[in-house]
Amino acid sequence: MAGKKNPWGGSGKGDGPAEDGPDADRGAGGGDGPRNPWLPGGGEPGKRRSASIEDIFKNRGPEGPRRAGGGPGGPTFRLPERPGGKSWLPIIIGAVAALWIALSSVHFVQPGEQAVVTWLGGKYSDTLDPGTNFTAPWPINLVQKENVTKIRSEEIPGSSTEKLILTGDQNLVDLSYVIRWNISDLTLYQYQLSDPRNALLEIGEAAMRAAVARKRLDTVLTGEGRAEIEQTVRERMQARLDAYRSGIIVQGVEINKTDPPSRVEEAFKDVSSAQQDADAAVNRAQAIAQQVLARAQGDASEFNNIYEEYRLAPEVTRRRLYYETMEAVLSKTDKTIVEADGVTPYLPLPELQRRSQSAAKPAAPRGE
Repeated sequence: MAGKKNPWGGSGKGDGPAEDGPDADRGAGGGDGPRNPWLPGGGEPGKRRSASIEDIFKNRGPEGPRRAGGGPGGPTFRLPERPGGKSWLPIIIGAVAALWIALSSVHFVQPGEQAVVTWLGGKYSDTLDPGTNFTAPWPINLVQKENVTKIRSEEIPGSSTEKLILTGDQNLVDLSYVIRWNISDLTLYQYQLSDPRNALLEIGEAAMRAAVARKRLDTVLTGEGRAEIEQTVRERMQARLDAYRSGIIVQGVEINKTDPPSRVEEAFKDVSSAQQDADAAVNRAQAIAQQVLARAQGDASEFNNIYEEYRLAPEVTRRRLYYETMEAVLSKTDKTIVEADGVTPYLPLPELQRRSQSAAKPAAPRGE
């Protein structure tokens, strides 16, 4: 058709008939190049080009269309080659594998530590002692290290929690304590009990309640039986843990606090104050009794001494005792009796002395 362009590369103008179809080429003198979208551009004019799939993907590489100069002879990344043209890749892979085997097969267990070896992270295989040890590489063997000499502490029930325990006299005491322990056998510790730490806490609480239930409240509060309770709890805990084959050693149990329950703390303070007052009164009575006893013992000793003197000179001793007794009695009276002829038998000497003292005092001036 005149005046219209051929979509396959030719124009509708010219002397000869225009070729239609997908294989049509442009003429020797005309047009703007092929219009076939399936044909690559360029090439010699008038030469027919193939529209096969090989032409479409000829200039494409694995990473996409190649840039200019990136044909089969273009620059690409390649590993350096060894002498003789062989690749370095096998040697690199071998070095990485050797390093991996060396790092995951050699294990340094420090003093005071033990390590447990498992197959594929699950089944127990072996226990490693301190020193240099060798195992299969990871993940065939998995090694878990643990410090078995470290002393661990468990505070029960904690600083802000109240734990009430019943005593032997049916009273309650708020008691807190610390358990110090360490691992004796790492294999038993990890595989014998599902939760060894929780088992330790439960056994410790049961042993403490049993020990306190045998003591009176005042014994627990005053600390009189504290050492005995701690020793009893440690021995019971260790016996039970050994029976369970737990791999744990109890180093000691220490009681931190023994207080009455918070709800009756004021009443306990009143009782404690009354007890202290009673103890003070008993102490004072005992002191007075000791003084009286000492005085009586002194009087008895003095009497014994006088008796010894009396045995040596009875008359002299009797007269001396009479004089001393009369002196002690008459010194406390204000009457004087004189038994002699021509003398007034009674002399009110104290009364005369008081009158003389009153007369000697100057009269006080009277106010206007």
